[in-house]
Amino acid sequence: MVSRSYSNLLDLASGDAPIPSFGRERKRFPRVATVAGILTDLDDENNVGSDSPSSVSLGRMIIVGNQLPLRAHRSPDSSGGWCFSWDEDSLLLQLKDGLGEGVEVIYVGSLKEEIEPSEQDDVAQTLLETFKCVPAFIPPDLFTKFYHGFCKQHLWPLFHYMLPLSPDLGGRFDRSLWQAYVSVNKIFADKVKEVISPEDDYVWVHDYHLMVLPTFLRKIFNRVKLGFFLHSPFPSSEIYRTLPVRDELLRALLNSDLIGFHTFDYARHFLSCCSRMLGLSYQSKRGYIGLEYFGRTVSIKILPVGIHIGQLQSVLNLPETESKVAELHDQFRGQAVMLGVDDMDIFKGISLKLLAMEELLTQHPNKRGEVVLVQIANPARGRGREVQEVQSETKAAVRRINEAFGSPGYTPVVLIDRPLQFYERIAYYAIAECCLVTAVRDGMNLIPYEYIICRQGNEKLDETLGRDPSAPRKSMLVLSEFIGCSPSLSGAIRVNPWNIDAVAEAMNSALVVPEPEKQMRHEKHHRYVSTHDVAYWARSFLQDLERACRDHVKRRCWGFGFGLGFRVIALDPNFRKISVEHIVSAYKRTKNRVILLDYDGTMTLPSSTRTPNMETVGVLNSLCTDPKNVVFLVSGRDRETLTEWFSSCEKLGIAAEHGYFVRTNHDAEWETCVSVPDFDWKRIAEPVMKLYTETTDGSAIETKESSLAWNYQYADPDFGSCQAKELLDHLESVLVNEPVTVKSGQHTVEVKPQGVRKGLVAERLLDTMKLKGKLPDFVLCVGDDQSDEDMFEVILSARSGPSLSPVAEVFACTVGRKPSKAKYYLEDTSEILRMLQGLASALEQDARSAPQSSQQVIIDRE
Repeated sequence: MVSRSYSNLLDLASGDAPIPSFGRERKRFPRVATVAGILTDLDDENNVGSDSPSSVSLGRMIIVGNQLPLRAHRSPDSSGGWCFSWDEDSLLLQLKDGLGEGVEVIYVGSLKEEIEPSEQDDVAQTLLETFKCVPAFIPPDLFTKFYHGFCKQHLWPLFHYMLPLSPDLGGRFDRSLWQAYVSVNKIFADKVKEVISPEDDYVWVHDYHLMVLPTFLRKIFNRVKLGFFLHSPFPSSEIYRTLPVRDELLRALLNSDLIGFHTFDYARHFLSCCSRMLGLSYQSKRGYIGLEYFGRTVSIKILPVGIHIGQLQSVLNLPETESKVAELHDQFRGQAVMLGVDDMDIFKGISLKLLAMEELLTQHPNKRGEVVLVQIANPARGRGREVQEVQSETKAAVRRINEAFGSPGYTPVVLIDRPLQFYERIAYYAIAECCLVTAVRDGMNLIPYEYIICRQGNEKLDETLGRDPSAPRKSMLVLSEFIGCSPSLSGAIRVNPWNIDAVAEAMNSALVVPEPEKQMRHEKHHRYVSTHDVAYWARSFLQDLERACRDHVKRRCWGFGFGLGFRVIALDPNFRKISVEHIVSAYKRTKNRVILLDYDGTMTLPSSTRTPNMETVGVLNSLCTDPKNVVFLVSGRDRETLTEWFSSCEKLGIAAEHGYFVRTNHDAEWETCVSVPDFDWKRIAEPVMKLYTETTDGSAIETKESSLAWNYQYADPDFGSCQAKELLDHLESVLVNEPVTVKSGQHTVEVKPQGVRKGLVAERLLDTMKLKGKLPDFVLCVGDDQSDEDMFEVILSARSGPSLSPVAEVFACTVGRKPSKAKYYLEDTSEILRMLQGLASALEQDARSAPQSSQQVIIDRE
């Protein structure tokens, strides 16, 4: 394999290097253009965005993690080469059990050991052929900035709720570390690119080290079937939003098809960040949480990881384990062992646990000599002053407790800070009466799961411990509320690790709980842990990934955006960008035209409250002067505002307040499309809306002649959305006997008379032209939001009815590429104006000779 160097940190180009087949023929996979071209009905199936269908059956899985599930060491012989073996403790290796026999797995990741450049090609070839592993060789300096820098100095502390309030707490944000993080993710993307068959393969990316990798992969392969699982906590939005690159990481994750979290809290925090920082909404669909992101539905999976029970049981059966259990049983004979197993880092709460042990022995003197806390302290994964402080604090606390409460033959706290063999740790599990996990923040923590399985034991351990094999097993857990496994283990005693007194009492309770209750708790935990193992976790995640990717073949894809802002729009295959040349051609050859246009969000930006500019008015007047055109403006604004703004457009028809008021031209009288006997319902609805306005900062009531709307655009998004749902229910309840409709829109809850809708204006216009014997042969309807979808539906359904000419050209066009009933789109308001100017200019040459007739133009706002 060819090793490469990557110097451009933000280069997202796909590259043209040859890709090895790895035992299978690589199928043709058309790439999707980064900048979409103009698409018309004349586009053929081989054009941009019309990739051929691919199978969704799970055939091969590419698993990408920071490190490969391998152990490496130098050969002891004279050759000095490298020897590799599987790392049986690696989660990436263990999850393979859940993929099924027929699934081929390829691993992509880095190696813990530094490989010299001269050896990299040989090592890569060996790993590929022997282990199906593709190593990403990262230069040492770059790896230090990536892992010990950005990952451990910025992401890891922040995700565990540590704010960089001072240089001593995480340090200030270092842009060079971020660039190194991006660079390493790019290296991983290129390694995936070397082995992927994008039509067939699934990609599963793991953990916070590779959070921008989905963007790189999505840019190269727009239809890549991509899942991401975060193994750490995801912090609340108030914590996460302090990260300077917060948007880049969120958008990168949203380039996945499925994003997995251990707990609902972590998923909720992620969704809240997407809502508050990106303005995205989410909803539950048939039990699945989905985020709509540019036409793609990004699924959210909540699934705690499990343990590899088979591996654990095989270690339990080892003679070494039996021997170690016998040794420990003799060592702690007559004493109750409480066990803690933690990494030596600042978030594991070891010092808090020791303080609780000290409090237990102080408040309950009878426990002295009877209770021992064995604290296994694994080496820290990070490094720095914080780790040294934790080590010093832990040793000082252990020394203080042992000096105060120890006695000949009794050591209250046994600290084991040397590396242990797995079987040794298993032996401590087997003899411990209670397991204590008091981390202040931890993504999952599988120590309690391992403890439960080990306490179940086996026949050999029963004999060693002098236990009746038929007797029920028992165990007790004291767990922090702030770890991922806590919600899954409902029989545990949950504690706030910061509350030292409460933890001490929980430890005492765990020791004095009646035996039947210990047995009941153990049985409940064992049932859960044994049925939710790592294979179950992997299988469940991949089933959801396959479901999330099932519609890939039905969508047209466009990639756009630069750098880490890249994203893919996935839309219905029949949804296309209007070609100005195509619509002008149809415009010229037709003689009875209807043009329906939206104003806010279509002719001008939705947030603008300014009067229309001269360019907009000029285009409308040009269209109105053509006798072949019927031009109408359909808006959600009130009629006084529209009358003032378009007073110079004498032949422009206007429909105000979503079509409740209609005027065919400047000299005509306003009419109502729907008969409303009275508006007494406003006296009921308005006080209710005022109540919610007073209690929701940033909200306001919009009062119109025919309707009332509660707008929460400037309120807190989560609180505003919550209040809107409550207001909707409240209004529907109090207005149940009134002839009104209560609807929820984008940042609004609106009450309006029944039957008022923009589509009604389109229906009346088409019927009027039919009565006059002028069947429209050209219909253009342009809008930008949900209220316009009704008009799109009316004109599209009219094609098969008597209201349109049999050869009518119908153009339903939305603003922006998004899911819509419209069949066409234009990017923004400027493109809409350019298209209308093109139509107006096309008729200037023959406008004077055309017969005069009435005209109307319809523009819609919302």
